[in-house]
Formats: sequence, C-alpha cells, structure tokens
Amino acid sequence: MRSIAVMNQKGGVGKTTSAVNLSAALAARGQRVCLYDLDPQAHASLHLGVSRRDGEPSVYDVLTGDLSLADVRTQVGENLWLVPAHLDLAAAEVELAGEVGREVILRDKLAQDQETFDYLLIDCPPSLGVLTLNALTMVREVFLPLQPHFLALHGLSKLLRTIQLVSKRLNPQLSLTGVLLCMYDANTRLAAEVSSDIDQYFTRERTSDCIWTEARTFETRIRRNIRLAEAPSFGQSIFEYAPTSNGAEDYRHLAEEVLAMAIGTSNDVGRLPIAA
Repeated sequence: MRSIAVMNQKGGVGKTTSAVNLSAALAARGQRVCLYDLDPQAHASLHLGVSRRDGEPSVYDVLTGDLSLADVRTQVGENLWLVPAHLDLAAAEVELAGEVGREVILRDKLAQDQETFDYLLIDCPPSLGVLTLNALTMVREVFLPLQPHFLALHGLSKLLRTIQLVSKRLNPQLSLTGVLLCMYDANTRLAAEVSSDIDQYFTRERTSDCIWTEARTFETRIRRNIRLAEAPSFGQSIFEYAPTSNGAEDYRHLAEEVLAMAIGTSNDVGRLPIAA
C-alpha cells in the first residue's frame, strides 16, 4: 500500500483540493483508495459531500476514544472511502496533550485495521501539531503542494525540519517524494521563475541523509481553474462536477504520474522518473 500525507503549513495552496481530487482520480483508475481528513475544518469531507453532525462518529473519536477506523470509515464512491473529520477535531490537540504516545495513535489504529487499500492519502491540517504528527507517523511519503509565487518557499525550511525530525525519531521510512505546483499560470514569467527556484532550493538543501533526497517536482501543473473552486460547494470531486474541465484533466495526469512513480530508484533532481 502506498501511504501519502498531503501537507503544507501554509493555507490556500491547493492542499485539500489536491488530496481529494488525486484520491478520486486514483479511484477512477481502479485503485482502492482511502482518504483521511485530519483537518479540523473538515473541508475534504465536505468536498466529498460528507458532513458529520454533533455526536456522529469521526476521526476525532478514533483519536480520543475507543472507536476503530472501520467504525467511522464511509464509502463515498466506487473504490473510494473516507475517514471524515468534524470540528471537534480542533480540541484533540488539547485533549491529547497529556496522552502517552499521542503522536502514534492513528498508526496503531491503522495496524489493527483489517481493510486493505492500494492507496492511503491524508489531508493534513495547516499546522505542525499533534494531528500532523499522527499523519507523518502512519505514512511513508509526503506530497508538498506549493503555489508558484514569491512566498512559496517561506517557512518551507521549518516544515522540512519537522518532517526530518519525525523521520529520525518516529518513522524512519518517511520521505518527501513529490512537490506539486498548484494554481499555476503558464503565461506568467513568475510561475517559471518560482518553479526554477523550488528545484534549486531542494538541490541546495539536499544532503545524503535528508528526507527529500528523492523529492521530485511533478511534471503535471495544476492550472488555475474556477471549476476546482466551485466543486466543493456541490459536495463533488472535479470529475463529478466538471469532468471535461482543465482541473479534471490536470488531476488525471497527476494520478498517472503517481501510478508511474518509481520510488527509490534515482537520486537525480528534477522530474519524476516514469516506469517503463
């Protein structure tokens, strides 16, 4: 099973949009996919038409109570399942403050889960707290969505240090494997310059033992597309809402790249290696 956390501590960079639509695109390709919503805003859940009312089970109850993942998981489409979030999740950070092993609760629950999937994706919150740590301890890969503007690299070093620390202390299999440019406008010089800056940054900061040794910038660029912004209000993925839009086309191509990724085969900087 490929397990991937989609994360960035900056909001508004296309994180949830990418987690939801990549999950849907992989499911459409016949992969069994489970998406975890670990953001207290529950935007990934709402994006897929799932809204948990007070008292209804969510990932909050898995983290703070005795419920299993199977107790809260719901099927939202063919080959696609969701572990939904609720606003209560915002209180989990405080409630788990004194809990021993609070960073690995979901990893332990996952180990007990009997259901099998081809892909597990996590929509992480825009913070570096207990919820994000739970995500990083239960996956092997991190995808980093970035918006191509001059603040794209601001705060990135702190995020990478956090991932590196989790890798060293809690999850030695963790690595950053993909960088995704969202809200991309190919007609601007700025987008091309930022793309180059990102590649240079990972080259400059790379060391032999860092967790982004095999990080790649996806060839697919997620273009600016109003349909991507509209889809969540209808509780649908982009493939249900506007299947012929640029947004749908981009996430289909991204899914093809992810399926073709050859993890661990190259240390070169640049594009993702495509399997023959």
